[in-house]
Amino acid sequence: MTGDLHARSVVADTHNDLLTAIAHRPVDQWVPHFRDRWLPQLRAGGVNLQVLPVFVDDVFRPEGALRQTLREIEAAHRIAEAHPGDVRLCVNGAEIDAALDSGRIALVLALESAPGVGEDVELLETLSRLGVRIASLAHFGRTALADGSGEDATGSRLTRAGVAALGLMERLGMIFDVSHLGAAGVDHVLELATRPVMATHSSARALRDHHRNLTDDQLRGIAATGGVVCVNFFAPFLHESDFTIDRLVDHFEHIADVAGLPHVGLGPDFVKEVLEDTTPPCCETPFIEGVPTTRFIPGLEGPQGLPLVTEALLKRGWADDDIALVLGRNVLDLFRAELGATR
Repeated sequence: MTGDLHARSVVADTHNDLLTAIAHRPVDQWVPHFRDRWLPQLRAGGVNLQVLPVFVDDVFRPEGALRQTLREIEAAHRIAEAHPGDVRLCVNGAEIDAALDSGRIALVLALESAPGVGEDVELLETLSRLGVRIASLAHFGRTALADGSGEDATGSRLTRAGVAALGLMERLGMIFDVSHLGAAGVDHVLELATRPVMATHSSARALRDHHRNLTDDQLRGIAATGGVVCVNFFAPFLHESDFTIDRLVDHFEHIADVAGLPHVGLGPDFVKEVLEDTTPPCCETPFIEGVPTTRFIPGLEGPQGLPLVTEALLKRGWADDDIALVLGRNVLDLFRAELGATR
């Protein structure tokens, strides 16, 4: 049955911007907002392992980027300290296993585009000391380290500082995240990487020709490093108009066919509630890179809908063991091997 399979599987969500929503609130609301709004959703969705990206809105860039980065990291630590029976902030595989064994949700900190770092690559080591274990170097636009996918026309690879960042991350046991990175930058990373890289929230460009998605060659390249591609659920990145769970499953199946089943995971990027919490009411529909932010797969607007993914994969004829790999076992294996493994 769907419920039994989902409940006994490790469910790993590698991208939920809930920290951004929480840090937009006054400090005294951080813990209760997580307790009342997010923790019940994570439990309802069966989430066992949650990556928490630190995303800094444009309004804070560049001057306030590092300060906002630190605020979000502080929020994560306060959440963990206030809920010791429910969650644990983890920095390596052993801590994740301990959290899972005790019925707690394992939380892992990530940087999304690292605007607080700039060219000061050594700050990655500082942020690693604070618990960050995954990082990307760009969002849609340009940073001191790389160009995001919205700047694909430039054909830009990593900057010198970006190359140095990749090398330092590999030494620190911090996983490089290629989601949002420009196409030439992804190729550059795959040329240089000596450890597994991942895409925390990217889908297949062969099915939806959008610059936020990855080509088949890139999917194969990530798999060749030993990494995992975690599928983004944001409906306009999956199809031009058919915003259904079947189109999401198409991306799972395509990436599994191209990269191999051990290299597929969940990267939902549940933006509906985050946008509602961080964007003032407006007279116009907000857009992200030309696509409206009001289009969602019914039932998958938030983490509580994750059992629907298991149900949809079962309906497609997937075997239980294969579904368990995609739900979280692949990501868990990667994290056990790589998180905090210095060299």
